[in-house]
Amino acid sequence: MLKLTGLGAAGLALSGCGIGGEGASGVDADDFWADKEETGHLRFANWPLYMDPDRTPLRKFTDATGITVDYHEDINENSSFAGEIQPRLANGDPIGYDLMVLTNGIELARFIALNYLAPLDHDRLPNFARHAGPSYKDPAFDPGNTYTVPYASGITGIAYNPDFVDREITSIADLWDPAFEGKVGMLADAQEIANFGLLANGVSPAESTEDDWEAAAGKLKEQRDAGIVRAYYEQDFIQPLTNGDVWLAMAWSGDIFQQNAEEGTNLKFVVPDEGATLWTDSLMLPLTSEAPVDAIQLMDFLFRPEIAADLTEYIGYVPPVPETEQLLADRAAEASGADREYLAELAGSPLVFPTEEDYAKLHSYVTLEPGEEDGFLSTFQAITQS
Repeated sequence: MLKLTGLGAAGLALSGCGIGGEGASGVDADDFWADKEETGHLRFANWPLYMDPDRTPLRKFTDATGITVDYHEDINENSSFAGEIQPRLANGDPIGYDLMVLTNGIELARFIALNYLAPLDHDRLPNFARHAGPSYKDPAFDPGNTYTVPYASGITGIAYNPDFVDREITSIADLWDPAFEGKVGMLADAQEIANFGLLANGVSPAESTEDDWEAAAGKLKEQRDAGIVRAYYEQDFIQPLTNGDVWLAMAWSGDIFQQNAEEGTNLKFVVPDEGATLWTDSLMLPLTSEAPVDAIQLMDFLFRPEIAADLTEYIGYVPPVPETEQLLADRAAEASGADREYLAELAGSPLVFPTEEDYAKLHSYVTLEPGEEDGFLSTFQAITQS
């Protein structure tokens, strides 16, 4: 449990060892970048299915800069990945990656607080300044984009398979319906499942209290103990949803779009009436990065509109570059056959470019004050890890 949550490593960090620790003042950006030089190579840790198999953006980056990229799909869940790398960061050691992607939430907040991330030099990020959408600049979880820039955003909603579900799914309450006993999939991530437990009780996550967390955990425990939940999933809910092991599940919007586009399935994705989660996966440099100059060049390269369109064309998640929507529509107009159909569907998909109505129902993760993380995590991991 300590490894999965990163709590053991956090305890080490707070004892004052290594580069982090209680009272650490952090690193000034000018000081950090003053002696850094390009190495010609970088190592990049990302989530599965977050870039096309040919690594098209990375090949274009190498063609443009000469910098090679060693790409690893090593992140399957925020807390477990953070737990693996945190002891090395606490000790001031390289973690084997120069660039990585984490979701806004507990782990990212902890890494920022413990000064485990390199401050960004925004003079080296002109494409971000020029092309990133206003909603992705100065986010609440990282004011001024001091440590992060967005890679992609997504919605955690409900997906269902109409081959097995003979009605329209519209509500979080459907995940508690005894008619789906043993056929519901829930996400294992504590923050994700907490949001749905809170929303099921009519509570806005951002305004929730410890009492609300306990009530939400009770609601989730009822669902589990009634045998409604088949399993708690990390990145592996798509196949059970496709083959009918589960009929409906908490799901990430882009994964559903990808599955339907690549496999010809007809999975449905909805933002439920009670609301859903909006999250952002962000690019960041560990403070112990051995190639930060190379890594920040790749960061900025990914904000070129045509490169952002390449990424979106494959991953099907919400891009941080608004120009992407028109570029994809233009590509659709120039394409033919199946490519034209796919690109037109992508450019017009509310899963990739959410509507204002959808945005109005989207919530961020629970806001945690210092010292609340342990209690919050243990409350909801008691559900998923039982």
